[in-house]
Amino acid sequence: MNSIPGRINPALLGFDFDGVIADTAEVFIRLACEKYDFCNIRIEDITNFEVEQCLQIAPEIVQAIFMEILLDSIGTGLQPMPDAVQVLGELTEQTEVTVVTARPEARPVYAWLEKFLPPGACSRIRIIAIGAHDNKALPIKQAGLSHFIDDRAETCTELSRDGIGAIVFDHPWNKNRHCLPTVSNWQDIRALCLEE
Repeated sequence: MNSIPGRINPALLGFDFDGVIADTAEVFIRLACEKYDFCNIRIEDITNFEVEQCLQIAPEIVQAIFMEILLDSIGTGLQPMPDAVQVLGELTEQTEVTVVTARPEARPVYAWLEKFLPPGACSRIRIIAIGAHDNKALPIKQAGLSHFIDDRAETCTELSRDGIGAIVFDHPWNKNRHCLPTVSNWQDIRALCLEE
């Protein structure tokens, strides 16, 4: 693994939403059990970003679960990653925070953030919804960011090739799929860009 060189100005650091800010794996596992009776899935079993490649679940069920999360993140009980709310709150006190998501619509992401973040923090968050996992480099560069944290190794590899300081948010589905710098949690992110 490469180390991250020095402290990063939080104004220049962008974030993916699902798998970085929001604990999408937890809600996927829960809904797979509650609605489809797949109750033996552990997060360690999700060894591929393309979930249907590593779990014995029909692709149409995987798609239905993710579509439900996408359309109703609040109703499905999507939760923040541990410490994400606290650290995002601290970051928005210093600067505008940029989220670039593969989701097609920004509004549901704003609604979710408003539910969890401290009052006023959402007005300091810019959400760019691009509707695809690939080709994030252009909107990231247009947003003036130099670094980006994503949980999809392929996205980070692509960003790195395009000259963006890509950092992988460590999960079972990106293990041994890259040689980029990683963070394991939001306290790692805090240490990257906030003074003690």
